Amino acid sequence: MRNRLRIAGVVLAVVVLIGGIYFGVNCARFDQESSELTDAVRRQAGGSFIHLADGYTHYHLAGPEHGRTVVLVHGFSVPYYLWDQTFDPLVQAGFRVLRYDEYGRGLSDRPNVSYNPNLYDRQLVQLLDALQITEPVDLVGASMGGPIVVTFADRHWGRVRTISLFDPAYGTGFLPPWPLRWPLVGEYVMCVKIAPILSASQKDDFVHPERFPDYFPKYAEQMRYRGFRRSVLSTILDFLSQDNTQAFARVGRSGKPAFLVWGKKDEDMPFAVSQDVLRALPQAEFLPMDDAAHVGFYEHPEVVNPALIEFLRKH
Repeated sequence: MRNRLRIAGVVLAVVVLIGGIYFGVNCARFDQESSELTDAVRRQAGGSFIHLADGYTHYHLAGPEHGRTVVLVHGFSVPYYLWDQTFDPLVQAGFRVLRYDEYGRGLSDRPNVSYNPNLYDRQLVQLLDALQITEPVDLVGASMGGPIVVTFADRHWGRVRTISLFDPAYGTGFLPPWPLRWPLVGEYVMCVKIAPILSASQKDDFVHPERFPDYFPKYAEQMRYRGFRRSVLSTILDFLSQDNTQAFARVGRSGKPAFLVWGKKDEDMPFAVSQDVLRALPQAEFLPMDDAAHVGFYEHPEVVNPALIEFLRKH
């Protein structure tokens, strides 16, 4: 029996060793993470940086010092350049506007932690505190930024004036495919299957991606820095798998003013889901968009920006 156990142990060790070598060699062919986020990188970058409990956060704040603060929260993986079509028009309308890179994205740090709702909520709380923004804010969230905004409003309702949601991620969560849930296997799949197509896959968020050629190279830039894949994988496992419907319902019962925008050609969060969100947020003003997919606010700022500004001024 002991000999069999020894043999089994040796076989297992050999399999793990071979698997590790295969993983390392094969992943190296696709690996884009060649750099560290350092002080030198931060000094050369645009925007500002502030050190919070989980690391540096990259942010951009502009507008009248005593103006009403609007906070723009991006989605699953596109960093704060997602708001390039929204930021300046809000500033020009007289608002003080804050956008930032969530941990693991853009030029914010990639802490080796669970990328769950608590992390994203903690980052936003600490960022507002560090910037001494104490008055109630207007929160705008796109895609996964939707449940981040709703979670914040649910937990810190006194710090929120209004919420605006653009094609928000909504639902009871999903069970990630089994390969992503297995140690090492998940990392391998991320490296050789998912990460190599992430940049190109952003075109699916548009109806007319050919009109925005500069959008996609910006995405690839963040993938140079180590920890990006790990953060994305953890977000899939620890955030997207969570049920956010009850938080939406509680915010709906609170009566907070809400504005909902949804592209009718959205394939990430199908337009039909908008009806579920409206049932959860019956007070929401609704802007459906015909010629728009997942990022209609980027593709058609001439439609969304005036409507958003009107909503904010109304409340």
